[in-house]
Amino acid sequence: MYGTMNEKDNNKTITPEQIESWKKKWGDVFCVTVSDKVAYLKRPSRQALSAAAVVGKNDPMKYNEILLGNCWLAGDEEIKTDDALFLGVSTKLGELVEVKEAELKKL
Repeated sequence: MYGTMNEKDNNKTITPEQIESWKKKWGDVFCVTVSDKVAYLKRPSRQALSAAAVVGKNDPMKYNEILLGNCWLAGDEEIKTDDALFLGVSTKLGELVEVKEAELKKL
C-alpha cells in the first residue's frame, strides 16, 4: 500500500522507490493507517526507547510522542496533532519494538 500525503506534505506520493531507499537506510519500514490518514514508520532506536522510558514513567502519553517522533519517516501530519488519530497510532507503536529471544546457559 502506497499513500498520497496531504497538502502539508506538498501532496508528495510515497513511491516503492522511496520505501526501498528507507529500507536500505533504516531496515524495516511500516505503514500504519488510522481513519484515512497514513504514516510511514521505522523501528525506534535504542536511544529513543531509553528516552521514552525515562519520560514515560511520569507521562505515558509523552512516551508515545517520543517513539512516534523517532520512528516517523513521512505521513499525514494530523496523526501527530489530532488526539484521536494519535491514540489510534499509539496502539501500534509497541509492535515496532523488536525483541529477539535470547537463551541463557549456566556453564
